[in-house]
Amino acid sequence: MVTPGEPGDPATPIPEEDVRPVRASVADTVRIATEIGAPTIAIGVVKRRPAMMALAHRTHADRPAIRLMRKLRHKYGAGPLRLRVPGRSLSLVLDPAQVGGLLAGAPTPFSPDTEEKNAALRHFQPHGVLISEGGRRERRRELNEAVLEPGLPLHHLAGPWAKVIHEEGGRITDGTTVLDADLFTRHWWTIVRRVTLGGDTAVDREITALLDELRLDANWAYARQRQSAVRERFLALVRHQVGLGRPDSLAGELAKCAEAADDGADPAGQLPHWLFAFDAAGIVALRALALLATHPAQRERALGELEGLDLTEPHQLPYLRSCVLESVRLWPTTPALLRESREETAWGPEGTSFLVYTPFFHRDHETLSYADHFAPDIWLDGRAQRNPALVPFSGGPGICPGRDVVLFTASTLLAVLLKEAEYTPEGTAATLVPGRLPSTMDHFGIRFGVG
Repeated sequence: MVTPGEPGDPATPIPEEDVRPVRASVADTVRIATEIGAPTIAIGVVKRRPAMMALAHRTHADRPAIRLMRKLRHKYGAGPLRLRVPGRSLSLVLDPAQVGGLLAGAPTPFSPDTEEKNAALRHFQPHGVLISEGGRRERRRELNEAVLEPGLPLHHLAGPWAKVIHEEGGRITDGTTVLDADLFTRHWWTIVRRVTLGGDTAVDREITALLDELRLDANWAYARQRQSAVRERFLALVRHQVGLGRPDSLAGELAKCAEAADDGADPAGQLPHWLFAFDAAGIVALRALALLATHPAQRERALGELEGLDLTEPHQLPYLRSCVLESVRLWPTTPALLRESREETAWGPEGTSFLVYTPFFHRDHETLSYADHFAPDIWLDGRAQRNPALVPFSGGPGICPGRDVVLFTASTLLAVLLKEAEYTPEGTAATLVPGRLPSTMDHFGIRFGVG
C-alpha cells in the first residue's frame, strides 16, 4: 500500500496552479449530455433498470462515452472542462491526477454533498453522511466509521458473519443446475439483511422492499416528488429494527452507539445508505463470479487460496478481494462521482459541480495497459494504489467507510460458491472474452450452469 504523500496517492492534492480550467464548446457540451449523461441516467444512477441495462449491454453504451472522453482530453488538455450549461457551473474532470486532487479536497473545498446527490438521496436517507455538511457531517462520519471499522480487513463481527454467509451461500447451489441473477440476488439480500439488520423476518424484508421502491424514485432526483408516507414508513421500520439491538449485526452496533450520539448524528438514519451500498456489492460479487467462470487461470488461483480453509471461520482472502475490486474497476457501480466547491478555487467559482466519469478512468487505454483485462494482481502489487483515478470506493476523506465490510462479505460468498460447485457461463456471462471484456455488463442477464 502507498502511504499518504507518495506520488500517485489518491489523497495527494494536485497543486491549484497546475489546474487550468477550459471551456467546452456548445457542440461538445451537447455531446457530453447525450453520450455520457443520458445513458448514465437512463440505466438508473441509484437503482439499475433491468430493461435499460439489457439495452446498454447490447449497444455497448459505455464505449462511445469512453471514446468521447479520450477525444475531449486530446482536444482540451487536462482541464477541468467547464461545460456550457445555462445557470450552472459544471465541470468535467479529464485528467487522472486531478481525480485524486478533487477527492482529496473533501469536505472543503470540494464537498460530496452536491445538489444532484442531495435531491436523489433524500428520497430514502435524508440524514445520510453523503448529504451532510459541517459538524453534522463530522459526527455522522465518525459514527459510520465506529460501526463499520474501515481499515480493518476483518470486522470484529466477521466471525458470526462468516457463518451466515457460509450457510446462505450453500443454499444458493443446493439442488439447482442453473444459477441466475434472480436466484443469486434473493440469497444475497438474505445475507445482507442478517448482517445489517440482524435478521430476515417479514419486517426486515419489508424494509428492503420499501427501499427498492424509494430508490426507483430517487433515480429521478428532483424530477420526482418524494413519497413522504412511504419514506416515513421505511425510516420508522429501520429505527424500530435498530432499537431491537440484535447481536452480531450492524444495527446492533448502531444501537450501542446511539446512547452516546447526539441528536444530530441520527444513528439509525445511517443504515439506509449501508443497505443501498450492499445492493451495488451484490452486483459486483455476481460479476466477479462471471469473471472467474470465464478466466480459468484466475479461478485456479482463487481456489488455491481456499485450499484447506474452513469457511465457517473468517479469512482475509486477499486474492478474492482483488477479484472483487477488479469487478468494480471493470464496471463501476458508481459511474459518476460528484463534488461541489464551497469556495472559489483555481478549479472554478464557488458552487461549481465537478463530475468524474469513472468508466473512462477505469478503462483508459492510454494510461492502463490492462484496461480491458481481468487483472486482479494490480490490487496486490501496488499498481492500482498508485493510480489516483482508480476509485472503486471513491477516495480521499470521503472514501466509503464500509469498503472492508463489503469486501469481506463479497469475497467470502465467492469463496463459498467456488468451493461448492463449478460454473459454466451462460447468458451475458458468456460474453466475457478474456482480454476483450465488454465496456458494459448487464448483471441481470448473468446465468451459469451449475455442476
